[in-house]
Amino acid sequence: MALQIERASCTAHHWQTQLRIHGYCVVQDLVSPVQVAALNADLAPQFAATEFCRGDFYGERTKRFGRLLTRSQHASAFVQHPLIIDLVERALGAWCDTIQLNLTQAIEIHPGALRQVPHRDQDMWEGVKGEVEYLVNVMWPLTPYTQENGATLVYPGSQGSHALDADQPTNNLAVEMVPGSALIFLGSTLHGAGGNRTDKIRRGLIVSYSLGWLKPYENQWLAYPPEVARHFSPELAALVGYRQHRPNLGNWEGLCPSVLLGERLPDRIGAVDALRPDQEEMVGAFRRSLDDTDGSR
Repeated sequence: MALQIERASCTAHHWQTQLRIHGYCVVQDLVSPVQVAALNADLAPQFAATEFCRGDFYGERTKRFGRLLTRSQHASAFVQHPLIIDLVERALGAWCDTIQLNLTQAIEIHPGALRQVPHRDQDMWEGVKGEVEYLVNVMWPLTPYTQENGATLVYPGSQGSHALDADQPTNNLAVEMVPGSALIFLGSTLHGAGGNRTDKIRRGLIVSYSLGWLKPYENQWLAYPPEVARHFSPELAALVGYRQHRPNLGNWEGLCPSVLLGERLPDRIGAVDALRPDQEEMVGAFRRSLDDTDGSR
């Protein structure tokens, strides 16, 4: 099977179809080389200062670090890319009220790194599999990805209900791509980093988005506490968790946590309902039935 690589001019509906059919897609020319170079320049000294990981899953010839929105002013352009956000909302919207940022992580695979164990990122949550998609991943290369230097390996057709198959797939594809492109794949898609058989590093970042009611992989409220998040745009602050997921999930004192990003908080706060329309109707109908009962006495 050939790699599903096409230009960014296609619509989010097109990419949604590719994800549903293949479990992944590769979009060329999604951001400019200038944007990639600026982000890479910001992250380069941080890669140099970061120690190698410990453990076979992360990879002991691999460097990783998160909190990218605090490490470069250019990271938000990748996190909030309009086509990506549109696609993620389409892919996950059937199972949540809002999406959230699950992870930002910079990854540098060094020469001698071994292949990563094939895995599905949805397995971090012990929910029902095969029926629900929990997240969407986006891999952004900062250097060229080749089969020799550890390009991500994907297993086409391994997504969705196929995650429950007794026999797991063995045929994979090395996703070769250049900076400016992006690999997008579902949390149910089997994948893993390739081994680096060259004398050069393979560097990139992964940004992932999940259902808004899940506990995120990276604790967003510690990564971006109010004193940091209040400098984000309202849309970015909401994406990292400063909004409620109806009904009332993730509130602060019964209010949307975005109130923490204001200059002042009131001394006394009263909780405010944050319900879905169907829940508002159910609660309202119950309240009206009580009023009718009380009025008949």
